[in-house]
Amino acid sequence: MSHLVGKAAGVTEKSLLKPSHARQIEDTKPQPGQSIGLTPGQVRAWALEAGFSDAGIVSLPHAAEARDAARFNEWIAAGKAGKMGYLERTAEDGQLLRARVRTPFPWARSAIVCFASYHTDQPRSTDPAPAGAGWIARYAWSSRNDLQLGRRPSDYHKVLLKRLKALEARIRRELPDIAREAFTARAFVDTGPVVERSLAVAAGLGWTGKNTCLIHPKLGSYGFLAVLLTSLELEKGPLSAQLPTAQVPDRCGSCRRCLEACPTGALIAPYQMDARRCISYLTIEHKGVIADDLMAGMGRQVFGCDICQDVCPWNRKAPIGADAELETRAELVNPALEGLASMDEAEFERRFNGSPVRRAGFRGMLRNVAIAIGNSGQRNWLAWLEDHQDAEEDGLRKAVRWALQKLRGTSPEAPHS
Repeated sequence: MSHLVGKAAGVTEKSLLKPSHARQIEDTKPQPGQSIGLTPGQVRAWALEAGFSDAGIVSLPHAAEARDAARFNEWIAAGKAGKMGYLERTAEDGQLLRARVRTPFPWARSAIVCFASYHTDQPRSTDPAPAGAGWIARYAWSSRNDLQLGRRPSDYHKVLLKRLKALEARIRRELPDIAREAFTARAFVDTGPVVERSLAVAAGLGWTGKNTCLIHPKLGSYGFLAVLLTSLELEKGPLSAQLPTAQVPDRCGSCRRCLEACPTGALIAPYQMDARRCISYLTIEHKGVIADDLMAGMGRQVFGCDICQDVCPWNRKAPIGADAELETRAELVNPALEGLASMDEAEFERRFNGSPVRRAGFRGMLRNVAIAIGNSGQRNWLAWLEDHQDAEEDGLRKAVRWALQKLRGTSPEAPHS
């Protein structure tokens, strides 16, 4: 998955800020001997049953919340979120909604963070590829087998949200009757005002790598994060089945492979990313014109980017995932630019309906394909580019004309090293 903070995914935050139950867990009065707390062991077992690869839980507010909130505030203030305005939404008191979980959700007492691996044995973006191949980020390759229609695209948002709902239902069933009515929970998969990565670190699932991705010590960084906020406390004391999960230490060491591999310089320093230069942001979230130097560095990426993860040693050690609802669509691995460039809007919708790729939009994808064509060095694309050089949309028109200059050898820009 992209290491950007999150995506709106077509869901408005306004609709997410209304808990389904107004009463809070503090209002309940359990019978003597009844526990309404959660233990890490329980949560992990139930999450695995729901289909996740791993899970952890953390009390709210967590110990590093003030530090993480300050870092997020600084990142937003510096403009490094680019045009992702939804990250800048504030509460009535002016506080950023995403900085602290309990700003939008004052009833939340714990956060369950689940990890779903999408690691596959398919080639990496950094491996040799056929001439004229583009690249779609591996998190967007997902598919499922439909009994009537065969293999169809699957959107991880929907897949994982269903699993979170199953986990929520399991927790609700385990509660004593007197606590069940007051139980409140909200489930998010890249759709709500939470910084999943910070919560995942706090819940002991891994550490934040120098590429700003969460790195799980056993599963690597090819993983989706899903969050279930609850009004339940994390159980503590002698009756607890297990102590809270310990924090995972930073194990990046002196490695700088991700920083050195980023072709657009988005990783401006260890643990610091400027989204405005990130290929994932540019190909998905950014609409319109892209600067020449950034286009030169985008290479063959047409949707998202895996480079900083593909060079990470921790992903070389990670096991291959086996998730029937997130299996790879083979046609999206090293897709031919010719096939992508020949699509009309109807074909784009047919191929990517139900897929994360649809978020780029048809014209956004064409723009990205034009940039990849310009970086391909293949002059056989000149006729296609000439046909599109007067495109109505500014971003596509600029990309096509830049690619024409590049292939004709008249562009002043050289690829970013």
